[in-house]
Amino acid sequence: MTKLLTSLLGMSLLGPALAVAAAAPAQAQGTAQAIKVALNADIRSTNPGVNRDDNTDSVVLHMVEGLVGYRENGSVAPLLAASVDLSPDGKAYTFHLRKGVTFHNGAPFTAQDVLWNWNRYMDPKTDWRCRSEFDGRNGLKVESVAAPDADTVTMTLDRPSALFLGTLARTDCGGTAILSRDSVKADGSWDKPVGTGPFRFVEWRQGEYVDVARFDGYRSPPGDRMDGMVGAKTPQVQSVRFLIVPDAATAKTALEAGAVDVAQLLDTDVPEMAKSRTAEAAFYPATTKHVFLFQTLDPLLGNVKLRQAIAASLDIPQLVAAVTNGVGTPNNSAIPPMSDYYDDIQKQGYRYDPAKAATLLKEAGYKGEPVTIIANKRVHVPSYNAAVIAQAMMQAAGINAQIQVMEWATQLDRYNTGKYQMMSFSYSSRLDPALSYEQFAGPKATQPRKVWDDPEAQALLEKASTISDKEQRQSLFDEMHKRQMAATPLIVFTNGQEAWGHTKRVQNAIPWEGKARVWGARVAGN
Repeated sequence: MTKLLTSLLGMSLLGPALAVAAAAPAQAQGTAQAIKVALNADIRSTNPGVNRDDNTDSVVLHMVEGLVGYRENGSVAPLLAASVDLSPDGKAYTFHLRKGVTFHNGAPFTAQDVLWNWNRYMDPKTDWRCRSEFDGRNGLKVESVAAPDADTVTMTLDRPSALFLGTLARTDCGGTAILSRDSVKADGSWDKPVGTGPFRFVEWRQGEYVDVARFDGYRSPPGDRMDGMVGAKTPQVQSVRFLIVPDAATAKTALEAGAVDVAQLLDTDVPEMAKSRTAEAAFYPATTKHVFLFQTLDPLLGNVKLRQAIAASLDIPQLVAAVTNGVGTPNNSAIPPMSDYYDDIQKQGYRYDPAKAATLLKEAGYKGEPVTIIANKRVHVPSYNAAVIAQAMMQAAGINAQIQVMEWATQLDRYNTGKYQMMSFSYSSRLDPALSYEQFAGPKATQPRKVWDDPEAQALLEKASTISDKEQRQSLFDEMHKRQMAATPLIVFTNGQEAWGHTKRVQNAIPWEGKARVWGARVAGN
């Protein structure tokens, strides 16, 4: 921590009070066009989609871009591509590349760069985490990639897939970034990212910070505002330092002192920050899903009427308000409200109805057997708080609900092996609805972590993962939602709300999906 704050404040750490007092002078030492972003842990590498986590993705995606990227509504848009054409049989994608784009080393971006990157990603030595999504191991296989001219790339699949572009755009895949060959050393080993993004790599001092600088030759994709990973991306500041600040309280203190400009906060920090003269905070929506899982193979929870009784016993709007400090939106759909697929059918949800719960309990033959809810106390998820409130509501309806608190690693093992009755759990973001449903729908016999084992629902999901027509996909997702509500294998109760703060000197530092996003950030008065 001493080393951290020495870097943070530019002086020796003599105590918390002096650290706060020194923050303002330290800030003045920097350029007015530089900003600092706090990370709660160091990045794992600078290699897109390789040895990565969310912090890694957040930093690296300021420097690199792929052919396509996600919009905020979960749809996919061209990024380094100007447009994408799909063949009538749904198997061949033609990417027409944007012209005038250059890498950070000044080299022009061409179709040959796409071919080189694809071959590198598909080489097992690269250890790209998403190779199995394209080599046939997970079903889909890219059979060929060609560059008929300098501005065109074609990719041919072995079958139609509605998820192909979305998988290319995934942040955990590094957006399938197109890199300059100068990113690797002569022996093919990784060196540093030389991409096309709004910022270029400067330095990574492990355990302390990552520095990036504005790429003055950057050409932004079209758009008049930031939109997920696409839209307006022209950088407004000269440089960004991503500082490693593991402790949440330290990050908050540094933010208020001006030692950092942007930081993820605890939910409880947001109302406190309303009193600050130097910083402000807000909640930003994310597509993470907070849920109660039911083990349908359990002798007790295998009874659908008991699962429905639990759903009727929960006042979900009250529960959501309590666990999100009043800012969350109740949602029982696998599709988040910001999605282009969130229609009136997806808005249909469970209703709090104690009388119905009592009737269903009687029909289920329930005799007061214990129902154990497994939860954890991780800071940034509502697992434990949601379990406590659900327990009280279930007990009020006559259900003998109990809570078992576990360390996250232990709970995750129980989830993966299906060894639980009921679980307060959170699913990570999935922007395409088919990928969201895939997280919990599937055969338990081969994948014990799956929650909804319904062959007919799996057939609907398989079809939705194949066809690209939006209207047809919407119909399939709506049918899945109706079946999910009737079967109640889980209760989705809300989506994520991420607490972030920024100094008042910095504007438009708007995070997305739990990741810092500062290419639109600007310093007030500059």
